[in-house]
Amino acid sequence: MMDDLDLGFDEPERGEKGKHRRGRRKGGRSGGGRGKTVLALLLAVVLLGGIGGGAFYGFDRIQSYFVTPDYDGAGTEDVTVQIPQGAFLADMAVALYDAGVIKSTKAFIEAANDNSRSRNIQPGTYKLRKQMSGELAVAAMLDPKNRIVNGVTIPEGRTAKSIFKLLSEHTKIPVKEFEAAAKDPAKLGVPDWWFKREDGKKPKKSIEGFLFPDTYEIPPDATAKDILGQMVDHFLTVTGEMEFADRVQKERGGISPYEALIVASLAQAEAGTKKDLGKVARVAYNRAYSGTFDCGCLEMDVTVNYYLELTGQKTKTSAEMTVSDLDNPKNPYNRKLRGMIPTPINNPGKDALEGAMDPPKGDWLFFVAIDKEGNSAFAETYAEHRKNEAKAREAGII
Repeated sequence: MMDDLDLGFDEPERGEKGKHRRGRRKGGRSGGGRGKTVLALLLAVVLLGGIGGGAFYGFDRIQSYFVTPDYDGAGTEDVTVQIPQGAFLADMAVALYDAGVIKSTKAFIEAANDNSRSRNIQPGTYKLRKQMSGELAVAAMLDPKNRIVNGVTIPEGRTAKSIFKLLSEHTKIPVKEFEAAAKDPAKLGVPDWWFKREDGKKPKKSIEGFLFPDTYEIPPDATAKDILGQMVDHFLTVTGEMEFADRVQKERGGISPYEALIVASLAQAEAGTKKDLGKVARVAYNRAYSGTFDCGCLEMDVTVNYYLELTGQKTKTSAEMTVSDLDNPKNPYNRKLRGMIPTPINNPGKDALEGAMDPPKGDWLFFVAIDKEGNSAFAETYAEHRKNEAKAREAGII
């Protein structure tokens, strides 16, 4: 019969990924705890009086249901705990439990719910202690001195090659290790379905596009694979919350999420302002897929520069590019290539992804920057485009 009462909280609820609910429970934590303790004692008296000494069997297990398993004090030996991007309260509790910091996930969750400042707990690496009370664990994570700050910011629109160099400078991990880790995107967490195309072209698996730009906390002992995997995971989280893949498949008509990711990277590279990201994406779609652009190609100089960077050459301005640069048959990112290019050309941010996922309607085929703030003028015909180019020349832009 006692086995039926085995409802303790000694093990974390690992499948639970509920939201971090911050509201205080009615009556507060301490009042509820006292009521449960009294009830537990009454049950014990009944068991002892009615059944005898054998009632001690399972008493601790009954008590663990009514009283949250928790440690006393500030803990013992030091331990480092990593809280990942996007972690909910339950995820934090599991990480702390697995590291031996808290006695139960419930102890931490209750303490966090009773502390309105717990909403300020950030992802990152924390220096804590094993066997801490839930309350002191929360307090320790709110103390800046316990957070190991080793952050690096990845700007929007950086190429993977540029990101590897930046990460290497920050972590002292050789660039070659990042390059080696990036050779197999699947091992970094990119699902195979992401590389499917609807345009009939053979997919080329590349990490380009999946290293989401943001500020990351780098754990002290992280490897190149760990760091890139963290960035891929963040990409999947962000695009999942946006419903990027689902919306592209439903709304873009015959264009795969991977092709839309390529378009997002083009918009990130070409648009001079946030408001133009969607319009540039629409131009890329119109040029490559609509059949209304004479060559059916992108004709964007940024694809040439991507190839130059990949092959270790110096990138150029449009005015510096030669005829052989602009139409190099050896360049798989040739601006005269019919249809969409093989891979993204950088790692776009959320705004560029949104622009590619839901671009404004328009038949634009041309655009040009017309002022020093980066604003572009868009045109449906080449004649209109020439007029916009004249405005750009007057403004000293081209």
